[in-house]
Amino acid sequence: MSSPGRSSGVARFDVFEVDLSAGELHKAGRKIKLQILPFQALAMLLERPGEVVTRKEFEKRLWPGDTFVDFDHSLNTAIKKVRLALGDDNKKPRFVETLPKRGYRFIGHLEQQAPPVAAKTPAPASGVGRLARLRADGNLSFVLVSVDEAAAREREKLEAASDDVGLSLLIASQKLLMVLDGTPVRVLEIRQPDSCCQVRFLEGEHYGKTALVLVKQLAE
Repeated sequence: MSSPGRSSGVARFDVFEVDLSAGELHKAGRKIKLQILPFQALAMLLERPGEVVTRKEFEKRLWPGDTFVDFDHSLNTAIKKVRLALGDDNKKPRFVETLPKRGYRFIGHLEQQAPPVAAKTPAPASGVGRLARLRADGNLSFVLVSVDEAAAREREKLEAASDDVGLSLLIASQKLLMVLDGTPVRVLEIRQPDSCCQVRFLEGEHYGKTALVLVKQLAE
């Protein structure tokens, strides 16, 4: 059964709207940047508003047993980023309450939503199969991409923990690929509308391999 205030994967509270299927957070209609791991933590809290989500539950869902990470530090960092995105105060919380040594609880008021008139338009089928080129950020000459969802989750955890050594090991093990800017790719699957998709490299060192990239990292 869906929670109050959630309709077709969308949760609304105060001036915020959380699109759970697209992995996006909006404040008064403006998109707020929130990394994958903090977003997943927020989604867990919204699944059970008013209930305690224990630290053990966060660990089991977000950090599988074969993942080596400083769990306490990473969870604390993820919740801190959630609060920063929501403008929340851990001492006088409006949305995320801390229960010391137990876990966290969403205490905001989720709005009751009427059934939507029409379902949210899915990503166009024309996106699958199209040709594009990788686009690096800023002055970088390469794009760092994850080979699969497991690698993407592990990368997110390491970035949250500022673990550069761990990231280097992921690159060394070919779980993260350094791909030259402008490399042509073919879109195979759209995982999250307007956010993430799977592509195959058509040239270069990683020719024929597949990876997950952000839509914003693709150029026509």
